Amino acid sequence: MNLKKVLNNNAVIAMKDDQEVIIIGRGIAYGRSIGDVLDDRLIDKIFTLEDKDVMNKFKSLIVDMPIEYMKITEEIIAYAKVKLGKKINDSIYIHLTDHIHFAIERYNMGLPINNGLLWETKQLYKEEYEIGLEALNMICEQFGVLLPEDEAGFFALHIVNAELNEEMPVVRKMTKVMQEILTIVRYHFRIEFDEDSLLFYRFITHLKFFAQRLVKGNHYNSSSVKNLYDVVKEQFPEEFKCAQKIKKFIESSYTYPLMDEEILYLTIHIQRVVKENK
Repeated sequence: MNLKKVLNNNAVIAMKDDQEVIIIGRGIAYGRSIGDVLDDRLIDKIFTLEDKDVMNKFKSLIVDMPIEYMKITEEIIAYAKVKLGKKINDSIYIHLTDHIHFAIERYNMGLPINNGLLWETKQLYKEEYEIGLEALNMICEQFGVLLPEDEAGFFALHIVNAELNEEMPVVRKMTKVMQEILTIVRYHFRIEFDEDSLLFYRFITHLKFFAQRLVKGNHYNSSSVKNLYDVVKEQFPEEFKCAQKIKKFIESSYTYPLMDEEILYLTIHIQRVVKENK
């Protein structure tokens, strides 16, 4: 691979198979000139980011970023991809690297930040939160810094953000909506959820995409559900009543009208998760 541009002593832009890539490696740019062949023995990581905008932002971030932060971020993301088995948007390389760098700086200055969504994150994004906890361990091993649990929650939200390809404010608003709906169901039926159950996980998954549609102003589109809607309404009257309560709250708080399709699937998911916890 040939050197195209030096970002700093430990990071360069090169060409690989006619594609621009970012390469990091300690001292990889030392004594090198544009067009030189790079020493493969010095390469720690090659970043091939498909989104050009993300690629350009990552270049800007790397210029003043110590190599250790880029490496630990890549290790955390690689771990997350294996654990989740899902595609994660490349933007996480920017946001998570920057957040980890800033979090460690704040810790060293004695300026921790409380995570107001920590409880909700632990409840709604269990897998991502567990990855966040492992990230704390990885950071501790690398930097000798034991960041607070709040940071595991922040890391989890960055992962959710990258899974859904959304910006962080959208994910925060989605989390709030999901928690509000769970509270309505919990109080309506006077139950506590089994948060480790498959049905609860399915309910949370449904709420996640419902909340995403709400925040973005989209609606679920399907063929007519009139017949099924009437059957579910008659067969599960109390669950339907709870769904109507959610509808009233959502329309009042977010001016987002719930279509029959949304009410139908909310009712079905509520029936399943409530039946399990009665």
